[in-house]
Amino acid sequence: MVRKAAEAEQTIRAWGSGHSFTPAAATNGWALDLSALSGFSDIDLTRRAVTVKAGTLLRDLNAALHTLGLALENLGDIDTQTVAGAISTGTHGTGARLGNLATQVLALELVQPDGSVVRCSAEEKPDLFAAARVSLGALGVISTVTLRCVPRFVLAANEQPEPIEQVLDTMQQAADANDHFEFFMFPYGCKALVKRNNRTADEPAPLSWAAEFLSYELIENRAFAALCRLGRTVPASVKPAGRIADAVLSARAYRDWSYRVFATPRKVRMVESEYAIPRGALAEVLTALRSLYGRLATPVAFPVEVRFSASDEIWLSPSYDRETAYVAVHQFEGMPYLEYFREFEAIARAAGGRPHWGKLHTLASPELGALYPRFDDFVRLRDELDPSRVFRNIYTDQVLP
Repeated sequence: MVRKAAEAEQTIRAWGSGHSFTPAAATNGWALDLSALSGFSDIDLTRRAVTVKAGTLLRDLNAALHTLGLALENLGDIDTQTVAGAISTGTHGTGARLGNLATQVLALELVQPDGSVVRCSAEEKPDLFAAARVSLGALGVISTVTLRCVPRFVLAANEQPEPIEQVLDTMQQAADANDHFEFFMFPYGCKALVKRNNRTADEPAPLSWAAEFLSYELIENRAFAALCRLGRTVPASVKPAGRIADAVLSARAYRDWSYRVFATPRKVRMVESEYAIPRGALAEVLTALRSLYGRLATPVAFPVEVRFSASDEIWLSPSYDRETAYVAVHQFEGMPYLEYFREFEAIARAAGGRPHWGKLHTLASPELGALYPRFDDFVRLRDELDPSRVFRNIYTDQVLP
């Protein structure tokens, strides 16, 4: 199909699960649906490495790895993406000593405009490997991904509300002291919901069905969605609702297999922008963000999410060559968000932030080129592999020259 598109002088874009808020998979040419290209193509238990087809959903991969006694060492909090889509946009979880999902890739295969397949790894075509793990689909269609795994493990999850000022004062130390640390900061409340997840040798002791239904389905999805709908209809109710959130936040502690702790059901629809901030600039970014809420014409119904990531060597990874804090802002579906996201982007840019490739932002190639030391190398490699721009679309036209 790729070869036919090139011969017909058409563009072609591979589809993942449609999770990106940016038009990363949009096309006015051909679309390649990879949902049937899923499952394992190789399993090496000795090396703890698995090769999966590009359209494999993370949730299916996690369940399959578990049956093999394996797991991925770090994951995001959503498991509905395809493997190829997740790595191509820089999907990440949280963990100051851990990288994003793409850092767990050992090798991958790319279909080129002429239909040939090229393989790359740290040993084989290392420059292509450094570029292709987060490539926005601009270097070819990923067909297989080889992932480094670890023995499956249990996480002790501890989630509790804490005063925002206390969280901001201790967040750097907490990020270093825990395997996985993150928090949600509510715009008009006084508390943050803090999550600390750490490996344990203890056996799983998961939440009961009733506790899980109450916490995730009833409170975090149904009740929160109802408050958001009220806020969309009556904007004046958003700030009081934020204070109500302080009152209903509760602590929970449990142990479960890692992939069940990492991913949580998210059913409340929203729009999102996220920036990767140099970790040392996080405090000033959050201070500026908190002062913004009183100036916005439309109140914000969603909390801010803060996560952490180690530095990596992937050319277009938002964590390239620096320890990173990710700050994500959201607004409920149907509520005005442009002013909020524009102001947040200005704050993040002033701190040297890099936008998440799958989340809303306005940056174009000139600004992005200044943020990534290997940006020109990526563009040069793209010129070599796809001079006719078979894999271009409206998004790559924005972010790449």
